Amino acid sequence: MSSEQTTTGPEAEPEAEPAPEAEPGAAPAAEEVPAPVVGAETEPAAEQAPAPAPAPAPVGEAATEAGPQDVAGAGPWAAPTAPARNRRRLFTALRWTAAVAVFAAAGAGTAYGITAMERTDVPGLSTDGDGRWTYPGLSRPALPAGAPLPDGPDNKDGTHYAPLAGLLLPAPQGAKADEAVKSDKDGAVSADSFLEEYAPEAREKLKASLEWDGLRQIAGRGWTTPDGTRTHVYLLRFHSSGFVDAFKGCDVNAQLNGVSALDLDDLWSKAKNTQMNSTALDFPGAANFDGTDLSVYQEVKPVLGEEQTKVGCLRTGDVLGMVVQTRKGEVAPVPFHQTVILQSQLLS
Repeated sequence: MSSEQTTTGPEAEPEAEPAPEAEPGAAPAAEEVPAPVVGAETEPAAEQAPAPAPAPAPVGEAATEAGPQDVAGAGPWAAPTAPARNRRRLFTALRWTAAVAVFAAAGAGTAYGITAMERTDVPGLSTDGDGRWTYPGLSRPALPAGAPLPDGPDNKDGTHYAPLAGLLLPAPQGAKADEAVKSDKDGAVSADSFLEEYAPEAREKLKASLEWDGLRQIAGRGWTTPDGTRTHVYLLRFHSSGFVDAFKGCDVNAQLNGVSALDLDDLWSKAKNTQMNSTALDFPGAANFDGTDLSVYQEVKPVLGEEQTKVGCLRTGDVLGMVVQTRKGEVAPVPFHQTVILQSQLLS
């Protein structure tokens, strides 16, 4: 019996199919696929078309922000592309805008702080003070119902109907009361206390003059400032303006206690000669006021002793005002003239 002889041996391995040619424009494979193992079941690998390469952005154009698939195979956590030149310019502009805003706010705050300060407190803008004192706001006392003003058209004699103590100049800031002016709680001063401003040998004659020349009332106030200046202010009310002119206790011949002799205040006289009938009150040595006759005297030079005295005499209607300032060395002219002017304003 004949039989077919078969050859037992390893089966011939099938030839690997050649890899299909890449389509035009496709990227070449990174690695070759290894041959399948004999006897192992293999599944054909899915062909994946490589992602097209991103086209380069034109130079100078803004690059858009990278999305999850902007970079091939990168995924959503891939680093974004480098910022373009115009983005850097934008960031720079924002930084400068913020800096300008900060400096503007700081400048506005500084400007407000400067405007809120006094001029003398601003470095570089401070000016030396002229020595004026700071007085509280001045206001005249209320008149009785129907009473005319001292300089009113229906008050020919210039009679003051307001309370006399209410017409006294208040003490400036920082001053302390001077007990040498012996006034009661209402500001009234007796004739004997007032005459203590004069030399002992002159008091008797002046007292007789006050009694016969129609004196009605005296009001006074005194204070001492930190620089040692003592100020005494008196208001003498008479029955009429004619009696005011008759009193000789406030002129160049007045015999004040501790004062050798009086002379005209040269600074005041100079201003009076150049500013006759002036109503501008805001300067030292102002001349006079409407309805008020001002005479200002100073102790003759050289000053005898350690102190100097200056006197201001104010005649307005039925009231005589008298301002006496004394200071060791020399009385400062500015606060003295200021005191005389303000007291005149209250009376006129």
